[in-house]
Amino acid sequence: MTQANEALVRQILGDLIDTHTGASLAEAVRAVGVDGAKVSVDLQLGYPAAGAIDVLVARVREALQADPAIESAAVSITSRIHVHKVQGTLGPLPNVKNIIVVASGKGGVGKSTVSANLALALQAEGAKVGVMDADIYGPSQPTMLGVHGKPASPDGKSIIPMQAHGMPVMSIGFLVEEDTPMIWRGPMVTQAMMQLLTDTRWEQLDYLIVDLPPGTGDIQLTLSQKVPVAGAVIVTTPQDIALLDARKALKMFEKVEVPVLGVVENMATHVCSNCGHEEHIFGEGGGERMSTQYGVPYLGSLPLDIRIREQADSGNPTVAAMPDSDLAMRYREIARNAAGRLSRQPRNKSLGLGKIVVQGAPTA
Repeated sequence: MTQANEALVRQILGDLIDTHTGASLAEAVRAVGVDGAKVSVDLQLGYPAAGAIDVLVARVREALQADPAIESAAVSITSRIHVHKVQGTLGPLPNVKNIIVVASGKGGVGKSTVSANLALALQAEGAKVGVMDADIYGPSQPTMLGVHGKPASPDGKSIIPMQAHGMPVMSIGFLVEEDTPMIWRGPMVTQAMMQLLTDTRWEQLDYLIVDLPPGTGDIQLTLSQKVPVAGAVIVTTPQDIALLDARKALKMFEKVEVPVLGVVENMATHVCSNCGHEEHIFGEGGGERMSTQYGVPYLGSLPLDIRIREQADSGNPTVAAMPDSDLAMRYREIARNAAGRLSRQPRNKSLGLGKIVVQGAPTA
C-alpha cells in the first residue's frame, strides 16, 4: 500500500484545477503536513473567494481522501490579494493595489450596471473595493449606487470620496448638477478624469473598479497611457454589432499592454417576468466565441432581467438588493473569475505602494 507523503499530496493537488484561475491548485500550496495516513494542507488564493471557499475545501478534501493512502485530510484555504504589475513604467496608485477597468466598445450593453455589481460582488467575496465613474459626459454610478451630494475637500486640493454600500465612490456627477451638460472638449475631459482619480483620497483598496465610457477615444487612450491599470473586463451583448465593437476595445487594451481579464456577456438571455421562460433574443454564444477567438477567458453571462434594471435605477444594485439570489451568485462568480485571472498576472515586486508615474500627454 502506498504511504502518504508530501509528494503524493502535491501530486493530487496538481491534478485539481481552480476554475477561477484556470491554474492547478498546486500553485496555491503554502504548507503540507503528513502524519501517517493523516494529512493537512494549507492553501492561499490570490483573489477573494468567500463564497466559494467551503465548496473548494470540500473538493480538495474529497480528492485527497479518495487516495487509499490518505485516511483523513484537514484543509485550510485563505486569500491574500497582491499588487500586480501595470503597463509600461507606471507605478501603482497610492492606497490602491489594483485598478480594474470595465469597458465596452459601444453604449447600451449594460456596462455601468455590470461595473456597480462587480464592485459589490468583489466586496461580498471579502475584498476592499472602490468605484470610480470615468464617464464624464454621462455619469451613472451616483444613481446606480444610490448616493448623492457633494464630496468634502478638507484642504481645497484633495477630495474625500462619497460612500455607497460600504464602498468609496467618486464621479463627476457629485460635482455638477444632474441636468448640467458637460460641454467640454477632449483635453478638458481627460484632465477631469485624471483629477478625479489622483486627487481622491482613496482608502486602502484591493481593487478600484473604473467604469469607463463606451468606445476607444480620449478617455480610454489617456487611461491606458497614464493610469496604472492591472486588468480590463470587456462587457458585450450577444448580437454581432455589439461583439464587433467589443473586439475593438479588446484589441485596444492589447496594444497598450493592459491584460484583458476576460469577457462578460450581458443580456445573454431574456427571462420572462410572468412565466419564467428564458430565451436568447439577442443571439446565442457570442461572448464565448469571442473569448475563444482571441484567447481570453469567458468570465460568465448575465440575463436580461427586469429586476437588474429596476434595482440599478433605484440605487440598490442586485448584489446588494438580493444578496442570496441566483442573479447575485452570477455576479459573484464573475467577480471571482476576474479577480482569479488577475491573480495569475505578474506581481509588482516594489516595496509598498509607490506614487503614480504620470507620463506625457497621450497621442492619437
